[in-house]
Amino acid sequence: MGFCSCISSGGSTDRNQIYEITDYGQENAVLYSDHHDVPQDFGSVSSLAGGKGLNQDAAILHLGYGTEEGALCGVFDGHGEKGEFVSKIVRNQLPSILLGHMNNHSVTRDWKLICETTCLEMDKRILKVKKIHDCSSSGTTAVLAVKHGNQVMVANLGDSRAVMIGTSENGETKVVQLTNDLKPSVPSEADRIRKRNGRVLALESEPHILRVWLPTENRPGLAMSRAFGDFLLKSYGVIATPQVSTHQITPRDQFLLLASDGVWDVLSNEEVATVVMKSGSEAGAANAVAEAATNAWIQKYPTANIDDISVVCLPLNTKHCP
Repeated sequence: MGFCSCISSGGSTDRNQIYEITDYGQENAVLYSDHHDVPQDFGSVSSLAGGKGLNQDAAILHLGYGTEEGALCGVFDGHGEKGEFVSKIVRNQLPSILLGHMNNHSVTRDWKLICETTCLEMDKRILKVKKIHDCSSSGTTAVLAVKHGNQVMVANLGDSRAVMIGTSENGETKVVQLTNDLKPSVPSEADRIRKRNGRVLALESEPHILRVWLPTENRPGLAMSRAFGDFLLKSYGVIATPQVSTHQITPRDQFLLLASDGVWDVLSNEEVATVVMKSGSEAGAANAVAEAATNAWIQKYPTANIDDISVVCLPLNTKHCP
């Protein structure tokens, strides 16, 4: 996908109440640059609709974010009736909220505070539009990574994932998972939900998937433990507080990759890394992973609907930095 300019949010009154005056537009996948001299094959982003109808994913690669050599990667996997709306409003607004807090704090020292404050503000913005879009049972996961100097700063809500891909000392492909999948199946996540009187149970038809339910009602059955939106469950242990981490970029680190769970449900970290390292170009890496995941869905689950699939891939080789 080529570069996209910021799009004025004109149009209906409702849209102006929801989106920033200037935002990233309504494409599912956006590659945006603050600099006109960045090569158009630097990095890649892809989002493919699955077999469930409207694509509820949104993704962004923002080059020149914060600093001339900075970058922001984000993948947002919407769910529920208004999932497509929630994923896009977060994709369009969260980068500017985050940057504002980054400018007011030391990024390397206060990354946790920056992310927690940003996510709280973002969740409040979603809640404010409830007269237009009721997001009580809709939301989105979010995985964000900011390249800041020689570090990658990560924040994660839900079950999308970020990995670092490179080579080992003997030249073999090496992949490091930077995030944890935050689901009700994680004991510490389930404990928090149960302490708030939420229920964590699996349906008989899918005993391998734990979901979050209201204390006395069999709804909504959320399959993740942290998310934006989903206000029906915010009093019962589902939170919008991200897990955060910081990672040093080494000379052997070649790519930063973020993807929605539509990839990780069918491909391992190692399989994804192999696809990236074998892709023909930096510009084609995200599409290559998305297509590999689609093919894996067809092979592994021929009767199931393919999930929406979104991928962002940023090369970390300093000689190609924006």
